[in-house]
Amino acid sequence: MAACPLRTSYALPMAEFVCRDCDTSFSLPQSVLDRYPGWTPRQCRDCRDGSKAAISTSSPANSLPSEDPTSGVFTDGSSVPNPGPGGWGVVYVVDNTIVGESYGHGGNTTNNRMELLALINAVDLVPERTEATVFSDSNVAVRTINEWAAGWEKRGWKRKGGPVENLDLVKRAYVAYKQRPELEVRWIKAHVGFRWNEYADELANRGRSEA
Repeated sequence: MAACPLRTSYALPMAEFVCRDCDTSFSLPQSVLDRYPGWTPRQCRDCRDGSKAAISTSSPANSLPSEDPTSGVFTDGSSVPNPGPGGWGVVYVVDNTIVGESYGHGGNTTNNRMELLALINAVDLVPERTEATVFSDSNVAVRTINEWAAGWEKRGWKRKGGPVENLDLVKRAYVAYKQRPELEVRWIKAHVGFRWNEYADELANRGRSEA
């Protein structure tokens, strides 16, 4: 009986990168990079798929609400185009009743900066020592506060892959919530009919219209 030929496996050459948003390492086959000469990927797959769509289940703060929340602080921010004129909006709701709201705008700004500004301004709407959940539909902003900023602070506000983007607002947001442990920051899915998330989006649009 003839011997079966041995199968030889070849490992694809891989190139390593560090995500600019979440500071984690990721790899891509060299064959993919060869298709796009001069291209350097800056985001991992989760972040590239959309800051408002990708979630991490490693922390309860990043898990989805099981139903449309009726209480909490809802934030949103965006720029159109990105970068471009931007706006942010915040609404504080208790049992479907508006307790307070605010909105504002920026000039030549970005989505991420407006999302962070919304989270920063959310703190001012909640009285001190009042427990509340602060919702954002930006997974990058939520994970920045809940997961990444502590490590960046320990490294002198530096990332493994380079400087921290929007460092001025990242510091403000991280410190604001560090000083208010009664506030929990959670991710909420955008544009799926959650009433107060949509309302915060309208406030952000109002702010942008005034930019």
